[in-house]
Amino acid sequence: MLSERLNEIVTRVGPGTPMGELMRRYWQPVLLSWELPGPDCPPVRVRLLGEDLVAFRDTSGRVGLLEEWCAHRRTSLWLGRNEEDGLRCVFHGWKYDVTGQCVDMPNELPEYDVKDKVRVVSYPTQELGGAIWAYLGPKEAQPPAPNFEWTRQPESHRHVSKGLQECNWLQALEGGIDSIHTSFLHRRFTGGRAGLEGLRAKATAAKLEVNLTSYGYTYASIRTLDEGEGKYVRTYHYVMPNHQIRAIQGYTADTKVQKFKIAGHVWVPVDDEHCMTWNWYYSLDKPLDDEERDEGFWGNGPSYIDAKNGFRGYLNKANDYKIDREVQRMETFTGIEGINQQDRAVQEAMGPIVDRRGEHLGQTDKAIIASRKLLLAAVKTVEDGGVPPGADDSYYDLRAIEQVLPQDADWVEALKDLMYPAGVPT
Repeated sequence: MLSERLNEIVTRVGPGTPMGELMRRYWQPVLLSWELPGPDCPPVRVRLLGEDLVAFRDTSGRVGLLEEWCAHRRTSLWLGRNEEDGLRCVFHGWKYDVTGQCVDMPNELPEYDVKDKVRVVSYPTQELGGAIWAYLGPKEAQPPAPNFEWTRQPESHRHVSKGLQECNWLQALEGGIDSIHTSFLHRRFTGGRAGLEGLRAKATAAKLEVNLTSYGYTYASIRTLDEGEGKYVRTYHYVMPNHQIRAIQGYTADTKVQKFKIAGHVWVPVDDEHCMTWNWYYSLDKPLDDEERDEGFWGNGPSYIDAKNGFRGYLNKANDYKIDREVQRMETFTGIEGINQQDRAVQEAMGPIVDRRGEHLGQTDKAIIASRKLLLAAVKTVEDGGVPPGADDSYYDLRAIEQVLPQDADWVEALKDLMYPAGVPT
């Protein structure tokens, strides 16, 4: 459980809040690259960490991320004209470049023109892995680029999507790093997948082990199989403050890994009561085919997510996620279609910000407990002027692995070279 005071600290993300200041020390994905498809395309509204912003790609292809409000009369720059390397307010024509500098003030005579003294807030951006990332923290503390392995893959081997969740970011993250829920929330009674994924339905209880690292932690769920079958180990990485890397090698027709695929999420706070869940996966050997890019099984993609309506799910609280009680009785554990929609349903059902004073955690919640401790410690580190975990390059070459191992095997030693191909971070 968390006290009311500590729950406030880990959930509130606006400017000046302890968690908001921590979140601003990391690069955050804010837009899919295709949302700004070309130079001088229409600008896009962005709400991030409780701030209203507007993004645009200028004539030279640079991406600007500015506060939404014009410095003149504070109307929205989203209405603006994206032209000639700047975003021009339609109210009186004031124009801003990607740095937030006012570069034109056409409504004023030359002797009254003070454009050189006018700026709006702007934030650095960079484009990696099919996403546009932003940094909202102090310039002197800006970390290295977020070069996760998935961001370095060619487009042919990588898939990225996102969807809005109508709840606090920490509820979504804690749902994602909770490994045991997959044996229940996502279980199918008929037509279930085979291979390693099927083992999570077969062995529903697990032992959780968490090993702290310089970037956050590595953790594993360890499930004992029938006598003589060994144990199924699925590893994950939690990269501070809001990234998960997880194994999906088992999504094949049998237990032989046909493609070396890895997946994960980033839970980006929109404000205190909404977050954007980023989904990514990639192949290290073969390009992804059309079937693998179809996110229907996950409950993502254009059939499930309304990109024109803030990336909200078509199945949502307003329609009770279209839960089908007959399907729940006969076919799936929830009666809700799509893996990530099942996640959204249970996480949003907790309310906008869950009261953690009433929870009762167990052994399989070790990863959740560890993340809370790390977040609270990192808040204190930032308050004291230090550098929080993960604000470096220690996570660049992490991989998550799942395998069936002999019952007496040490999973850390057995999987170390696969999880840390460039060596264990120090």
